[in-house]
Amino acid sequence: MPKLKIPKSSPAIDMTPMVDLAFLLVTFFMLAASFRPSEPVTVETPSSVSEKVIPENMIMVTVASDGKVFFNLTGSEARKEALKNMMGLYQVALNDEQIEKFSLMSTFGCSMKELPAYLDLSGDARKTFNTKGVPLDSLDNQLKNWISYSNAAALNSGQTAYNEAKQKGLAPDANDFKPKFIIRADGKAVYKKAEEVIDVFRELNLNNLSFVTSSEFNPTK
Repeated sequence: MPKLKIPKSSPAIDMTPMVDLAFLLVTFFMLAASFRPSEPVTVETPSSVSEKVIPENMIMVTVASDGKVFFNLTGSEARKEALKNMMGLYQVALNDEQIEKFSLMSTFGCSMKELPAYLDLSGDARKTFNTKGVPLDSLDNQLKNWISYSNAAALNSGQTAYNEAKQKGLAPDANDFKPKFIIRADGKAVYKKAEEVIDVFRELNLNNLSFVTSSEFNPTK
């Protein structure tokens, strides 16, 4: 009796569900992603072979090539707390919308008097805002007050996050929740200006400073 020959054919896989899933994931990430706020100043930092990354909980002072000083503090709640203390010190009034804008933006560079008008501008318009940066002269050292209030606010936020981690049964390191102090200076900036910023940190006994640099090839590896 002759054997039946079954025709050979390649297995077929229906990829339609996979394609649908891929588009769903892309759509989800597009809607859920929060875009990084634009920086008001472009800085070309010196290069080095250091491989340390910028920490999430930080207080950063930027010195632009023209000597203007910019300030940044991470954490929306910490930013609000520091801002409200500065508003009380300098008697500057901001509405709820402006305070919320401040809590979400990144680096800024203006005096407290200029801050209301600065916050009302778009991200691109802030780049051309006519300002001398955050004041740090002996008569009006607003940078020192920003760092002082921001350090206190960041410590409060860090303590809250530390307690929450402990409640979850984790074994957190308290040092990981303390703010890190960073200076980002343009390679073309006058060193005297960067030195003035360093002196402000020293006056506040905040000496554990780090400096932002561009990545460079390490010849030892």
